[in-house]
Amino acid sequence: MDFGVVLQTNPPAARTVQLAQLAEAHGFSHVWTFDSHLLWQEPYVVHSAILNATKRITVGPFVTNPATRDWTVTASVFATLNEMYGNRTICGIGRGDSAVRVTNGKPTTLKELRQAIHVIRELGNSRPVEHNGATLQFPWSRGSELDVWVAAYGPLALKLTGEVGDGFILQLADLDIAEWMIRVVKDAAAAAGRDPESIAFCVAAPMYIGDDIDHMRDQCRWFGGMVGNHVADIVAKYGADGDVPAALTDYIAGREGYDYNSHGKSGNDHVDFVPDEIVDRFCILGTADQHIAKLEKLRELGVTQFAGYLQHDNKEETLRVYGETVIPALSDRITAKR
Repeated sequence: MDFGVVLQTNPPAARTVQLAQLAEAHGFSHVWTFDSHLLWQEPYVVHSAILNATKRITVGPFVTNPATRDWTVTASVFATLNEMYGNRTICGIGRGDSAVRVTNGKPTTLKELRQAIHVIRELGNSRPVEHNGATLQFPWSRGSELDVWVAAYGPLALKLTGEVGDGFILQLADLDIAEWMIRVVKDAAAAAGRDPESIAFCVAAPMYIGDDIDHMRDQCRWFGGMVGNHVADIVAKYGADGDVPAALTDYIAGREGYDYNSHGKSGNDHVDFVPDEIVDRFCILGTADQHIAKLEKLRELGVTQFAGYLQHDNKEETLRVYGETVIPALSDRITAKR
């Protein structure tokens, strides 16, 4: 299993770069950042600084969307960073949440998302692509490599992910929900003639190493509110009794609006509707042993990367314990002599 860390690009940018360097030092393979240009600093500028300050870590948005930038511009950013820093970028993409809602927009359609994935991936891999009635290609790009991982929750988005995604991003660590969603993606991949095992499966959730469960829950309750935005869209489309597991939909019954000014913040004051049970199920909290136990169960379900959100007050210690204890426990063991 690979390990990533998910950061917000809050100022100063040097702090984000510092955390990325620390993640690399502790054995994380990926650094992801939010992409919401009004709420936080521009991620791709910070990505360049992170890549310049590190040696091996892979960097990308978690997640971008097809609406706020022209698709060819997005692809150009990745191809440029790959030329500068040696194919160390990755593209996480979804229909759009805070980046579009803060500007009174709305998520794109799945058709637009499918088209954007194709254009970004082809150009980002130094290949030509048909777009807007022309064949486009970066004449300056050679040998760029870019995977596109799709963030999804609803049945149709999961189906699209299985059909076209290089990876699947699930932003919660509930075992039952993860099992259902991974199965839906794999079934869609098989139906499309793809090898389901070729898809990367990334589960992302707040990770907090500690022993004060009430404090950890309060620091991470924001995550249930963020997930609730997507669940509300799913319920509006499919109904509460549709194909989506009740474990995902039941808890939003008490949801009353959402303030994007508090989006992704531990002090979010619009998440009182999120019960302790949901925080425990969606996040990974507790001692190193408790983290390892849950991560082992996720790996058994087919998860190939865990990406931990660090929007809390124990960032450095959590990274340290992961680097010294959790990541080694989930890594292949090789002996010097047999």
